[in-house]
Amino acid sequence: MAEANHSLNCTPRQRAILTAIVESYIATGEPVGSATVARLQVIDRSGQAIGMSAATIRNEMAELADSGLLEQPHTSAGRIPTARAFRLYVEQLSGVAPARLSASSRSQIDSNFVGLAGTQAVLQRTSHVLATLSSGVGVAIAAASDGDMLEHVHFSRLAEARVLAVVVTKSGMVRDRVLALDRDLSLRELEIAANFLNEHFRGWSVERVREEIARMVEHERSEYQKLITQVQQLWSHTVPASAQAHQTVYVEGVANLISGQQDASRLREVLAALEEKQRLVDLLNAYIDARQESVRVVFDLEEHAPEMAGLVLIAAPARMGGESRGTVGVIGPKRMHYENTMNAVSYISQVFDRMLHPSG
Repeated sequence: MAEANHSLNCTPRQRAILTAIVESYIATGEPVGSATVARLQVIDRSGQAIGMSAATIRNEMAELADSGLLEQPHTSAGRIPTARAFRLYVEQLSGVAPARLSASSRSQIDSNFVGLAGTQAVLQRTSHVLATLSSGVGVAIAAASDGDMLEHVHFSRLAEARVLAVVVTKSGMVRDRVLALDRDLSLRELEIAANFLNEHFRGWSVERVREEIARMVEHERSEYQKLITQVQQLWSHTVPASAQAHQTVYVEGVANLISGQQDASRLREVLAALEEKQRLVDLLNAYIDARQESVRVVFDLEEHAPEMAGLVLIAAPARMGGESRGTVGVIGPKRMHYENTMNAVSYISQVFDRMLHPSG
């Protein structure tokens, strides 16, 4: 849905003309004149073509300009939509049942997720797919993992003092990490440590596991002291305390913004914001509620991140089995194909449920 109700008292004819202008501007990037609108097939909300003279179109465009929906760049005879016009356009898209993605588009998207397992792998692929489908930057952010529950942990010895750790959480997230240890551990020691973690901490949050092991090391004075110390060393390397509260962020498609950004200083600000992953986490968390049921379109990003002025966020929470797995979306210019992007974000946000229930 659109971020807010900015509807103005436009007549049906003015709405139809405005829609034609917005879609022409999205397609060409050029100011739209009355002659261009006259050549277009202007369609009203019922799907009927509207016949109008050039003079009528000029008069209606003048009123739309007076209402703050069109502006005239430089000395051009054409007009371009304002931010208010884009909001109104998106509200119209949200006010009717959106056109579903074509079967070929759905098949193209689904093929990108074949063979993937785990939340991280799916979110990483999501950012790539959204960047490919849109004129903007694909963003996918995993839900905060500090409350995620441990399902299973496994350690494999790679070489002397080097271990592969694999942690699986109940949400389906898989973490694999190569550990460089202070001393070598045998296969038997690694197996005992993994069994200890799986037996004692299955169903615990990963943060709570770290805290409890630290407590046990502090208080344990029995024959298990050596085992617990080994477990602590392995776990602290596998899930560092500094990384547990952070959300994983995947970003692709920055080149899409570079090609359309004329102001070099503004571009540097935008790129810096995209590189600062925590900034993106804060931005999406500010606007996207994990409980919402639909796609949200946000125009006023500069209210939370001034460097994002002029850009639009189209995003939705990603769920599986009713639980949030993160947020997926596109950050792009106002001149983007809204309907396609909104439908793509909506479809991809449901990919986790489709993986859980492939026949649905």
